[in-house]
Amino acid sequence: MMKTTRLSALLLILGSAAFHAAHAAHYPVTVPSCNRQVTFAHAPSRAVSNDVNLTEMLLALGVRARMAGYTGISGWKTANPQLAAELKGLPELAQRYPSLETLVAAHADLYVAGWNYGMRVGGPITPATLAPFGIATYELTESCAHVMPRPAASLDDVYNDLRNLGAIFDVDARAQSVIAAMQARVAAVAKALNSTHERPRVFVYDSGEDKPFTAGDLAMPTALIRAAGGRNVMDDLAQSWAQVSWESVVARDPQVIVIVDYGAVTAAQKAAFLLGSPALANVAAIRNRRFVVVPYDAATPGVQNAQAIETLARGLHPEAFAAAPQR
Repeated sequence: MMKTTRLSALLLILGSAAFHAAHAAHYPVTVPSCNRQVTFAHAPSRAVSNDVNLTEMLLALGVRARMAGYTGISGWKTANPQLAAELKGLPELAQRYPSLETLVAAHADLYVAGWNYGMRVGGPITPATLAPFGIATYELTESCAHVMPRPAASLDDVYNDLRNLGAIFDVDARAQSVIAAMQARVAAVAKALNSTHERPRVFVYDSGEDKPFTAGDLAMPTALIRAAGGRNVMDDLAQSWAQVSWESVVARDPQVIVIVDYGAVTAAQKAAFLLGSPALANVAAIRNRRFVVVPYDAATPGVQNAQAIETLARGLHPEAFAAAPQR
């Protein structure tokens, strides 16, 4: 048993050395991460991603073999069958946010996360707390609004993350391919909406009964709705995701409600709650029962954003897609 263990360890070391040697010309690489610059002497070999959207980015870039595991998916119930199949055999190190001890024990060399996507300002897991343990951190661009001034969220935030992660792992060509595929789908939606001038008022409903949790101007759904030919009624809220009052929703009278689908409460249950709320009875979206359901990983920054725009555009402007086959 001891000989087998030593042999496995030796093969791991030799394999890692061979990988680093093959990619040495690409490094060192420095990429921006929020208000920091992060330098990599070689490609990470023990990366850990948090949340479904960031995990899907790494899988799309083809770097699963360079991952030690992932966190924050089963605890929020955000996985889908396809993702579950792709992750089979890769350990989920924590159901929600990981602890410092968890990442250290996994021998992580990179934590791919974001603010409120695996890290909290002033919390136990931050780039500063991980650095002494040799764990680099790459921060989701959209989430940087929690630690620095930023403009409204945009698809460029996602493309930026894919390019940076492509550089970190030396898979630039793969990153460009993923970006180009997303851009082509978004362009196809824009073409279909070319003659559409109405921009329906949209409210994003994530969760909450006493007060709804929704997306402001700095959160990705606002950009997705805009690309789909609508307008987020909370685009005057200079925040990312935040709680608002039902009174403010009623005052803005959304014509469509986007339901973010994840967690223990199903999209159908969320719709039933909204339809049964006396306070919302006169809202246009409720009167006309206009709901569009978008999965969590498509509503948050990631490779599913093009799919989200297609879904939203069909929901907001069905007439523009009446003769177009669905993907």
